Amino acid sequence: MNHFRTVSAALLACALIAAAPVLAEGVNITPEIASVTVETAAGSVEISRIQDQAHELSGEWARTSRACPNFCIQPMVPAPGVTPVGELEMLGFLQNPEVVVIDGRVPPDFQGGAIPGAINVPYTEAADRLGELGCEPDFEGFDCTVPGVKSAALYCNGPWCGQSPTAARRMIEAGFPAEKIFYYRGGMQAWRMLGLTVVEPGK
Repeated sequence: MNHFRTVSAALLACALIAAAPVLAEGVNITPEIASVTVETAAGSVEISRIQDQAHELSGEWARTSRACPNFCIQPMVPAPGVTPVGELEMLGFLQNPEVVVIDGRVPPDFQGGAIPGAINVPYTEAADRLGELGCEPDFEGFDCTVPGVKSAALYCNGPWCGQSPTAARRMIEAGFPAEKIFYYRGGMQAWRMLGLTVVEPGK
C-alpha cells in the first residue's frame, strides 16, 4: 500500500513537472485554458492572447488621460441591478446562446476593432432594439417579461467610456430588466491590454 502511494505520488509529481514548462512557455488565458473558440457572423474565431511577451499597447489604447467631461471614469455598476463582469465571464458569455454580447459603441469604433462574436448596438439605438433580445413591443416600450428573453453583456471602449453605461440605463428605462444586464467596464482597453484577440468587423 505504501509502495503504491509512493509510486502514485512520484507519477503525479512527474506529471506536474512535465506540465509546468508547457504552461510557463505559453501566454494562456488561465492555467487550464489556452484559447476559446466562438461563433461569429463571419464564422468561427479562436480567442487567445498575444504570445509575444514583449508586446506593449501603443497609440490610442495606451493613453491614460482623456478630458472629463465627456470621458470620465465610469462606476462599476452603471445602474442598480446591473452586474459587473470581467474577461473570463465575457468569454463564457460568448459561448452561451442565452447571452448576447453587445458592443454599445458608435459604428466607426466597432469597425475599428471589437470582441469576436459581439454585435454592434450603438448606445443611441439600445432602447429601440430590445426585440433582438426577445422582448416584445408594447405601447410603453417593450415587454421583456415574456419567455425566452436573453441576457445582455455590454461593453465599450474602456473604464472612461460612457456609451455602454448609457445603453444599459436606456434599456432599463425601455423595460429591460436590470438583472439581465452584465457590464464589462474594462471594455476594449482592458481586452487589448491583456492581448486578447480583436476582430475588425467587415474585413
